[in-house]
Amino acid sequence: MDKNNKDGFSYTYSAKEQEELKRIREKYIPRTESENKMERLRRLDEGVTKKAQAVSLVIGILGTLILGVGLSFIMTTLGEMLLSSHDHLVMPIGILIGIVGGALAALAYPIYNFTVTRERKKIAPEILRLTDELMK
Repeated sequence: MDKNNKDGFSYTYSAKEQEELKRIREKYIPRTESENKMERLRRLDEGVTKKAQAVSLVIGILGTLILGVGLSFIMTTLGEMLLSSHDHLVMPIGILIGIVGGALAALAYPIYNFTVTRERKKIAPEILRLTDELMK
């Protein structure tokens, strides 16, 4: 029986619940200036890759969809239905659409690298300032 507990009942939380309690408690503890700077540093660094990922995913998915439309022109009757009076143009137009879509999808990774490089250059002064302050 717990001496501090008048009812004679005590309960301890599991390790998982203890971690959750600590995470919730940390949200309400006042932060020191260095902790705030470290959080800002982490957010800035994560923001670079998140933005690049979003841009490259949109480009890659869009390219893949366009490639699929080109393949549909070639392999199904979609092209014949849309270009019924110009049946002889279905194959070349489908190939052209497919090439454009494939090229766009292939550009997704180079666009990711370009975006990461550009965003890092943009936030480099702030990152260097924060790291200098934290390293002192």
